[in-house]
Amino acid sequence: MSGAITSSRLPLGTAKADDAGPRSGVGKALRLLRRGVSWLATALLLLAVAAFLALAVGPRVLGYQTSTMLTGSMSPLINPGDIVVTRPVPVAEIKAGDIITYHIPVEDQRVETHRVTEITAKPDGTYVVQTKGDANNGADPWLATISSPTVDRHVLTVPYVGEAIRAIRQPLVLNTLMYGAPAILVISMLAGIWRKTPETTTTGPNA
Repeated sequence: MSGAITSSRLPLGTAKADDAGPRSGVGKALRLLRRGVSWLATALLLLAVAAFLALAVGPRVLGYQTSTMLTGSMSPLINPGDIVVTRPVPVAEIKAGDIITYHIPVEDQRVETHRVTEITAKPDGTYVVQTKGDANNGADPWLATISSPTVDRHVLTVPYVGEAIRAIRQPLVLNTLMYGAPAILVISMLAGIWRKTPETTTTGPNA
């Protein structure tokens, strides 16, 4: 009478799964690294596209303008580093209480974003405005004459991102985003091609 004998031994030359532990760990680390690089490249590419759309396409298509608030004269509504989004409107529509962005008529004629406290129409078709920063104790020490048919009126404040946009506008950062992100994406795609390594299996001789 013969019986069947079973054995837990593997065929000669066949390695257990545990034997490939270190190699499996390295492969997992490489996969995680490639995945991280891919996510980083995608994020940089999306950031570059968003910056391009917001700074180049948006103002031309939608007609808005953006500027960065540098001082706290309009706090707490608009704080330093916030983005001020404005749209041009007819000067005749401006009234006291509106916030406008305009060139001041003194010093370096810098761009200022302040609230209108008084506006007066002149016979020659121009308008004279008095403005004030919300956080300032008194009105601005000048009267600004607006001779153009439109003036930029505040429509939206985007907190905190002004400094980031100013940094993106720097040539070095902009070039890095525009050219570096696609390069990283290409490298990530090439790494994905080599992700699967051929596995070798050794089997023992037939019994």
